[in-house]
Amino acid sequence: MLRASPQFRPALAGYCQGIAEASPLTWPTIKLVDQLRRYLVCYLLIHNYHAWKSAGGPLPTVATLQATLGSGARQAAEMVAALKARGLLRVEGQVADRRPKLLVPAPALVAEIGRSVRLFVAAADRIAGRHPGRAVRLADPQRLGEVLYRSAAEIAMRGTLIHPFPRVLYFAERDCGYLLLTVVLGAHYAETVPGAPAAVPLSRKAIAERIQVSLAHVGNMFTAAKRHGWFAVGGGRLLAIGSDLVDEFERWASWQMVHFDRLAALVLADEPEPTDEPEPDGARAASRDPAGRRPDWPLSAADQA
Repeated sequence: MLRASPQFRPALAGYCQGIAEASPLTWPTIKLVDQLRRYLVCYLLIHNYHAWKSAGGPLPTVATLQATLGSGARQAAEMVAALKARGLLRVEGQVADRRPKLLVPAPALVAEIGRSVRLFVAAADRIAGRHPGRAVRLADPQRLGEVLYRSAAEIAMRGTLIHPFPRVLYFAERDCGYLLLTVVLGAHYAETVPGAPAAVPLSRKAIAERIQVSLAHVGNMFTAAKRHGWFAVGGGRLLAIGSDLVDEFERWASWQMVHFDRLAALVLADEPEPTDEPEPDGARAASRDPAGRRPDWPLSAADQA
C-alpha cells in the first residue's frame, strides 16, 4: 500500500508545501474557487467542456451546468458571471450556430482547479520513483482538463472521495480552509519527517496573508480546531496535533493519489503503476442515502445557499 512506502510521508510533505505556496490567483479570485461548493461548480464546468469536446456530450452551456448541478440555477449563473469577469471563463458561440453560448474554461482556471491534482500525481511520481513523472506532463491544460473530466465522470457515478473524511471535509467547506489544513499538516511533517520542507509560520497574520483571508477567519478556524481536539497553534508554531486527524489526512491523500494517478495514466496513455491500494467503494457506498444517492451529488439547494 502507498502508506507503507518510506517515501509516502516525504512525498506528502512536498504536496503540503506545494499547496501552501502562493497561488497564481489573487484575492478575491482565490476565494472564489477555494471552497468546496464553488470548487465543484468549476470542476463541473471543466467536466462539461471536455465531455462535449472529447466524448460528444451535451453543449457546455449554462443550462447544461444547471442540469448537472441538479438545482441552484442562480448560483450557476452567478458563478459563470464571476468567473467570466475575472478572465477565468470565456463564453463563445459555435461556428455553425452562434446562438448556443459555450462555456470554455480558461487555462488559468484549469490550472488552479487541478493544482491539487497535479501535486498528488507528483507525490505518486516520487513514491513510484518515476523520473520524469506524469505530473510534469499535466502542466498542459488540455491533459489536466481531461483528467478532471474523467474524475468528475467517475464521481457522478460512484460518489466523491471527500465525504468519508469529515475533518478534511470540514476545512474544505470553508473559504480557503483546505489551504490552512495543508499548512498545518506541512508544519507537522516539518517536525516529524527528516528532510521535509520547513514549516510555514503559523501566526494568524502569516496564515491570513498566505491564504488571503481575514485574521478573524483564521482565528475562527484555529479556535474550532482546538475545540474539536484536532490541533493547537500558539506562538507562530504547531503545539499539538491529533493522531486521528493525521491518519485521516493520510488516508484521504492516499486515495487521491491512487485516483488521480490512475486517471493521469489513462490520459497520458501510460500503463497504470501496479498498486494494492484498495478502491474506496465501501466507504463511498456507506455514505449514500437509503435510495443509493450521494448526499453531495448533485448539489442540493441547501448546500448551495
